[in-house]
Amino acid sequence: MVFDIIASLHWQTKKTMENTEQTLFAKRFRGFFPVVIDVETAGFNKDTDALLEIAASVLKMDDDGVLSIDHTVHFHVEPFEGANIEQAAIDFNGIDPFSALRGAVPEEEAIKEICKAVRKAQKAAGCQRSVVVAHNAAFDHGFLNAAIERCKIKRTPFHPFVSFDTTSLAGLALGQTVLAKACRAAGIEFDNKQAHSALYDTERTAELFCLIVNRWQQLGGWPLPEQAEENEKPDSAAKTTE
Repeated sequence: MVFDIIASLHWQTKKTMENTEQTLFAKRFRGFFPVVIDVETAGFNKDTDALLEIAASVLKMDDDGVLSIDHTVHFHVEPFEGANIEQAAIDFNGIDPFSALRGAVPEEEAIKEICKAVRKAQKAAGCQRSVVVAHNAAFDHGFLNAAIERCKIKRTPFHPFVSFDTTSLAGLALGQTVLAKACRAAGIEFDNKQAHSALYDTERTAELFCLIVNRWQQLGGWPLPEQAEENEKPDSAAKTTE
């Protein structure tokens, strides 16, 4: 059943891409729309431990193919009913799950609003599916998927398992895998006192991802030679007919 759904999604995406003219953004990631996610939690178990904070940075691309942050959606989240809270986890991130000052909202509200914002941006970018970008992506992606399942959200813009991990990208591009060290190596300011806030970490991760993608383009790694030639063909044809 799962494989049938995945095959159907792949076929639908392929047909949509064949029947529509792709935007520059869609061409860059084969129709995928990268969304930078960070979560703060009350433990490591995505199925039992509370999601306490989540942020999503939506990206944009200019006419030169340069990627940057468009805006960020951020929520403090109420622990779901029956959620486990590990004391060591909240000691580490400094979150008081039951403080009224957090302005926390129900998990379902937070996830639905993020999905709504992502879906709108994905459509505007001409992409067919969103993928999670995160630092140690398996962790954040796992908690996001678990929350989506708990909230019974069937129409989600996110791919269920594809993700871009800035840990690997930073290791390749900058020789660093820790977020703070990778940011500093890239010339991105990083304040350890603000770290472990989903909002702060998401935007630093987004800056890091954009910098790596943009630098790869600046170094000539993108577009690929054959794609650059294809992009030039319509202009050549137009000149021939003049």
